[in-house]
Amino acid sequence: MSTLTAHFDLPLDGSAPRWARSAVTAVLGGWGLRDRAWLDDAAAVISELVTNAVKHGGGEVVVGVEAYGDQVVVSVADGSSVVPRRREPDGTGGLGLRIIEALTVRWYVEPHEGGKRVRAELPVCPGDPVAAGGTSRTS
Repeated sequence: MSTLTAHFDLPLDGSAPRWARSAVTAVLGGWGLRDRAWLDDAAAVISELVTNAVKHGGGEVVVGVEAYGDQVVVSVADGSSVVPRRREPDGTGGLGLRIIEALTVRWYVEPHEGGKRVRAELPVCPGDPVAAGGTSRTS
């Protein structure tokens, strides 16, 4: 089983979620994961993670994408050690973690270089060649 990884830095501004959505879906599509609805969900998850990092994290924002077997994990690291928490939605936010919880198998936080990394495990992609018993991805 091969492991595929991609990591990239993002600007710490309002354009970061858009860049992250484009980059992550391009990477996943390049790895052969092409179910449109699944990619849209992955884009929503990474967008919420990056938005939270830009709004609440500070420091450098680093996105990671990992695939091994039929498991795909997206992550976002930032310079804050403050752990994200659910809150009641209001006019300023509060839906991000609810969206992440609805679209992932699980999410968790780990310490990372003086800050934190939030990791989110995505459900198996429909039509994934590995999940369907095909050959492993090699890109």
